[in-house]
Amino acid sequence: MMINLVDPKTNVTKKAKIGFSWTTFFFGFFPAVFREDWKWAAIIFIIEMIATVPTLGFGFSIVGIIFSFFYNRLYIKDLLAKGYVPADEYSKNSLINKNFEIKA
Repeated sequence: MMINLVDPKTNVTKKAKIGFSWTTFFFGFFPAVFREDWKWAAIIFIIEMIATVPTLGFGFSIVGIIFSFFYNRLYIKDLLAKGYVPADEYSKNSLINKNFEIKA
């Protein structure tokens, strides 16, 4: 399910998906790079590199699989922490149903 978040100061709108991240599953840290989520792109990349060396490349896939379960949640939490708010009622209700804390 897709939601829309808007920064009330700059009026920039970002779309985010709630749930499993198929893009992270298949492409590792690249979805974070394309979303300009530099913090999580760096974290995922570093963990993938650390896991790749001792496993001869297999660890890269394992890290992508693990992060795909919760990367979207981390991304949304970071946007909310930066001051983004739900752009519409559907987005607000979706976040409430998934137990996200929304500032009033």
